[in-house]
Amino acid sequence: MNAAKRYEMFRRFQTANPHPQTELNYASPFELLIAVLLSAQATDVGVNKATAKLFPVADTPQAMLDLGLEGVMVYTKTIGLYQTKSKHIIETCRILIEQHGGEVPQTREALEALPGVGRKTANVVLNTAFGQPVMAVDTHIFRVSNRTGLAPGKTVRAVEDKLMKVIPKEFLLDAHHWLILHGRYVCKAQKPQCAVCPVNDLCDFKGKTVQMA
Repeated sequence: MNAAKRYEMFRRFQTANPHPQTELNYASPFELLIAVLLSAQATDVGVNKATAKLFPVADTPQAMLDLGLEGVMVYTKTIGLYQTKSKHIIETCRILIEQHGGEVPQTREALEALPGVGRKTANVVLNTAFGQPVMAVDTHIFRVSNRTGLAPGKTVRAVEDKLMKVIPKEFLLDAHHWLILHGRYVCKAQKPQCAVCPVNDLCDFKGKTVQMA
């Protein structure tokens, strides 16, 4: 995909959805961090159901610590890997209080030092909570980037690095959300919805289910 096509791709995404948002429900950087921790190998819908009950009783690191591990697991047990994730939440809250004054840090290095927080989770928090133009590459973004020819790469990090280089700067802040939503609802893994794809004519995918004239 050349530069002109990439620009047009994101121009169309922006026109259709000027202010894209994460589908995780949260009211603070802390709540977003916890939601993203819970979202690994889980759906946003499932996470939102759990946090709808958890956050009203524990919306700060101290409140979460006060619940204790068993208390947190009462709310997270419907989510896959909930025991490990709950341990990470408790440990993360302790570090936030002891090292960051109860606040979520705004650097990738500090975020990645938290239990259960990898580069992707850190980038989601930096982008969504703090408005930093970074790219969190999940399975949807990895697929869309390779399938369309937007930013082909064999590894998640390779795709991330390429996206940061090729996405026009004016679109970079929201690109993460546009690409996730496109992959989740249109450029699906098993049955891509090429007939309704707004960027079908820009895409290099050889297996298109519908060819544009």
